Amino acid sequence: MKATKIFQSGDHQWIIFGRDPNKKGKIIDTNQHLVMSGGDAILLDPGGIELFASMLAAVVHHVPVAKITKLFASHQDPDIISSLGLWDQVLENAELHAPWLWEGFIRHFGCDRITYAAIPDEGQEIKVGNRTLEFVPAHYLHASGNFSVYDPVAKILMSGDIGAALLEDGAPMFVEDFAAHTRHMKMFHQRWMPSNKAKDAWIARVRQLDVQMMSPQHGAIFRGDDVKRFLDWFEALEVGNAVT
Repeated sequence: MKATKIFQSGDHQWIIFGRDPNKKGKIIDTNQHLVMSGGDAILLDPGGIELFASMLAAVVHHVPVAKITKLFASHQDPDIISSLGLWDQVLENAELHAPWLWEGFIRHFGCDRITYAAIPDEGQEIKVGNRTLEFVPAHYLHASGNFSVYDPVAKILMSGDIGAALLEDGAPMFVEDFAAHTRHMKMFHQRWMPSNKAKDAWIARVRQLDVQMMSPQHGAIFRGDDVKRFLDWFEALEVGNAVT
């Protein structure tokens, strides 16, 4: 499991885990995020059950397990949160922040010791150490209850499946040629994103934020002007194209 630090200011850090060389060939590669601040830590979309062992081994190189007091699941998909039952056995005092809509589904993965902290549809803010993270509504993109995560200090948006790209093994961590990158995103967004109205609402929210880096759950990270390029590209894209 490869770990890449994408932000640090004092004890405030963002680390992304992914590009796992040991993953099985038919499993989609995923990005898991660790945010640390002031002795506190949160895992964002901690991943599927199949990569729990490699994730745990990678995470403890950066933070003791006892410091992980929060988890976040953007929605209910197994590639995002099916490892929950194993984290439930490891973390002694943690909360799972996830959409209220999916609680009855996500608990099927196992959630006995971890407290389910339901996020309301309008989103909310939480503290991680001495920093604030914002849960930004992203409903229907692609799940009916779904959130992105914004850090106003790091100026990073963890966008979940929005901005996802299906890349070949060994692909770079950051987008290097946006125009070429769009071919890896187009089908995914047109098929998995069902609502142009929801898409436009999310774009309007994100345009109000100062985002210098957008990190999706699959694929490469957008930096600088490529964030605006993505928003413009996504805005022009007609989604929900499987409806005939």
